[in-house]
Amino acid sequence: MALFGLLNNSNNANGEMSFWGHIDALRGHIIRSVIVVLVFGSFLFCYPEFIYDTIIFGPIKSDFITYREFCKLSHYLNLDDQLCFGNYNFKLQSLGLSDQFTSQMWISFLGGLIIAAPYVLWEFYRFIKPALHDKEKKLSVGFIFSSTLLFLMGVSFSYFIIVPLSVNFLGNYKVSTMVENNFTLDSYISLITTLTIASGIVFELPIIVYFLTKFGLVTPDFMRKYRKHAVVIILVAAGVITPSPDVTSQMLVAFPLYFLYEASIFVSAFVVKNKA
Repeated sequence: MALFGLLNNSNNANGEMSFWGHIDALRGHIIRSVIVVLVFGSFLFCYPEFIYDTIIFGPIKSDFITYREFCKLSHYLNLDDQLCFGNYNFKLQSLGLSDQFTSQMWISFLGGLIIAAPYVLWEFYRFIKPALHDKEKKLSVGFIFSSTLLFLMGVSFSYFIIVPLSVNFLGNYKVSTMVENNFTLDSYISLITTLTIASGIVFELPIIVYFLTKFGLVTPDFMRKYRKHAVVIILVAAGVITPSPDVTSQMLVAFPLYFLYEASIFVSAFVVKNKA
């Protein structure tokens, strides 16, 4: 009974928060974050035509900005029309009775999550704030700003670069002329959302490395030692994301990823230097 009572106390004899106290505090941060996300998501739910016709279906329109700029780049590099793409013949269809409704709810939630990202990161900072030193607490504004900026950069990079290149390859890929490409709405939504959210998380690599270095799990020497391995992984990832054979498209994806890795080494070295 004494042990049960100790676990349920929010603070121990030394004034430090107990395990269940941390869980209770985390629950509060999560609940507030979810409420804000749902508020923004509810607002987006009221404007389905703009969300879908302009944003979601933008990458499959021939006048999408990425296609226009890639075509200009192709002509500038004297590659003729090698980088000109964006003409799709496939159609999207909804096969389930509730597919469009559930799709709208899912997109509204993800849109709310992206818009509420600064607040969610602020709540995350408030949770870890007691474990930080005074000097680190002064950097809170920079942490929230940089985390939000990196996440939005990842989302934008995926939406304007990775998604169009992936849709171009997968939408036009055929194993036989006897097969007609007609994709479900769910498969298209799943591709866009997965790539976009994953890219946003990947772009948080410098922030993740910062905390891993703080906890002693990663060092700059370790990252420098395995730099060549990281380059190989980045090139393979770029080749998978952009299956087209042109090197230009692959480099457009690989270079930002490599830059993130180098930035993470700099961040890790900065943390180690401050510790010293």
